Amino acid sequence: MGKARRAALSLRATTFRASGAKQSVYVILLHDPRRSEPWGVYVGQTSRDPDLRFDQHKAGYKASGPARRFGVRLLPDLVEHLNPMRPWEALELEAALAEAFTAAGVPWVEGGH
Repeated sequence: MGKARRAALSLRATTFRASGAKQSVYVILLHDPRRSEPWGVYVGQTSRDPDLRFDQHKAGYKASGPARRFGVRLLPDLVEHLNPMRPWEALELEAALAEAFTAAGVPWVEGGH
């Protein structure tokens, strides 16, 4: 996950803690032992607390399939330097994080759209 950490830390939120900044991006560690590369990440964004959103994924509420089935835990240290931010930027950074993880060589990236 060193590749993922470096990729995430390369990004910045221009609206970090700005007035009206209530959105967060989050990263979930994925594990599927059936895959040749069993470890991966899921990237999402939410107006809720990321811990609550992770619990919702695991419970099946508005869940991403990979996050529900293979989600292990949140990786808050990858995004704490970004949150909270304004909604428009959360959408942009969700996609940027997924792209940065893929470009850094993380073999399995879900979400980010």
